[in-house]
Amino acid sequence: MSNTQVQSLRLGTRRSKLAMAQSGIVAEQVRQLTGRPVELVEITTYGDTSKEHLAQIGGTGVFVSALRDALLSGEIDFAVHSLKDLPTAQPDDLTLAAVPEREDSRDALVARDGLDFEGLARSSERVARVGTGSPRRMAQLNAWARSLGVEVETVPIRGNIDTRIGYVRSGELDAVVLAAAGMRRIGRLDEATELMTPDAVLPAPGQGALAVECAAANTHLAAQLAELDDPYTRVAVTAERTLLSALEAGCSAPVGALADLLVEGQVVTEMRLRGVVGTTDGSTLVQLSTTGSVPASADEAVALGRELADEMLAKGAAGLMGERAL
Repeated sequence: MSNTQVQSLRLGTRRSKLAMAQSGIVAEQVRQLTGRPVELVEITTYGDTSKEHLAQIGGTGVFVSALRDALLSGEIDFAVHSLKDLPTAQPDDLTLAAVPEREDSRDALVARDGLDFEGLARSSERVARVGTGSPRRMAQLNAWARSLGVEVETVPIRGNIDTRIGYVRSGELDAVVLAAAGMRRIGRLDEATELMTPDAVLPAPGQGALAVECAAANTHLAAQLAELDDPYTRVAVTAERTLLSALEAGCSAPVGALADLLVEGQVVTEMRLRGVVGTTDGSTLVQLSTTGSVPASADEAVALGRELADEMLAKGAAGLMGERAL
């Protein structure tokens, strides 16, 4: 009998409940794929320790850099990120090995008294206080309220899902807005009082998708991890992230984007890319869309994203973004 022990793969993850849940999902898939044990290695990022709002610390990469450093130092073999946190520029020494099938991309409202956003905004009790750390959400929620002829107060908040929902349960806030995918992954989606349609609130580029990253030099592992890649999710998020990059906007800029597939019968026929940029008070939005054939390659998805970005810049999008990427 052989005494050879199969070496574990080390998966780097942030320490939050959501990050651990997401990494656990990928870890199980990698175990089944490779037949090797996967060990979760908890890593603290700057975004986890800073108490400042994301717009102040320049959200781009604050949840990612420490994990990437651990990859490059050999402390871990691969890492799992929320794709919406990943900077759009990919380092040469790291590879985005897989983008698994996307979860729900929508935003979710958790509001007092089981209210949806319109019911909350129209409530006669007081101006509703809605918590979110995202300028993108602030811009679209305030614009939505304006379209209803009412106002809401958007309140910047930080914290994990438990902390944010706690603001509503304690009565400190009337509602909070969170990513539906994150709530589903930790088993709390049933607490949402509304799933916001993309027609009302476009999600962040890449929202609901995960990114599995490893060192570019580890070509054997990269090839194995590539088995987790979902081609439709990959081209969709490539188009969205190209839009973000072409607008020269960072992760915490008020930019929403969503590429979705248009289906006739059971045949995927086209991809529609929608984008929005707005002032956080909701007074001005640039919201456009473009439709093309389903990209067969990353290059075609990049072209679709650049096309829409050019149209949005021509409509004045650059002047509405509080943060520009360097």
